[in-house]
Amino acid sequence: MTTQPTQMTVGNSSFSKVFADTSTDSVWSGNVLLDTISDQSMGILIPNSTLSWVQPEYNAGGMAWRIQNAQSLQVSRWGFGCFGGQSTKQYMTPYMVNPNDILTTFPVAAQQGAGNVACLAWVTTTKGTELFTATPASGAAGLMVTAVNAQSLGDAFFNSQILSIMVQTEDGTRLNSVEVIDNLGGVQMTVQGNARGAMGIGGSNAYNNLSCDGLSIPVGKGFTLRVKGTIV
Repeated sequence: MTTQPTQMTVGNSSFSKVFADTSTDSVWSGNVLLDTISDQSMGILIPNSTLSWVQPEYNAGGMAWRIQNAQSLQVSRWGFGCFGGQSTKQYMTPYMVNPNDILTTFPVAAQQGAGNVACLAWVTTTKGTELFTATPASGAAGLMVTAVNAQSLGDAFFNSQILSIMVQTEDGTRLNSVEVIDNLGGVQMTVQGNARGAMGIGGSNAYNNLSCDGLSIPVGKGFTLRVKGTIV
């Protein structure tokens, strides 16, 4: 499996810390970022500190990140990274670090050389939040499944409601659309995205192609999430 350097700077108005790792692509397991000075995880280094922003970076392709409790596995904060060197701050609802918290990343390698587009999506429902992935051919629709156990939308979130969807496609690609499909093949929702260049000029361009909040979409058995991206 391929690897790439990942880094996250976290902090508030009075301090910041830098965490880094050589992370394996397309997995969460083992990708725990450690402080660049002390080699300690976030929860051990800065327990009970309040974070209000993060600056996550990857080397090439794309990346999701999360703050997770290593004991309970609860995910408290999540998002996408940006291409290294575009480290604009992502502000978030202030969060107090638990002593068991770790920073983990899910990078994906660039797939354009094979004519494909690596796609990531954070889907939040009334049952929780999961990362979904897909690598469809450029211009073709692809089925998204959970990064952890490859479940479809309906299998992972049956009998819940979708509250938000956030999508990132790899550097230098466009998100044509993301769709919620019911068990009969009907389209429940279609949302178009934008292009995300390796050297984007804005936060939306740098971090994600789509952020859709305020949703209330019931999820039934057999429902799927479909994504289409294009190399630009």
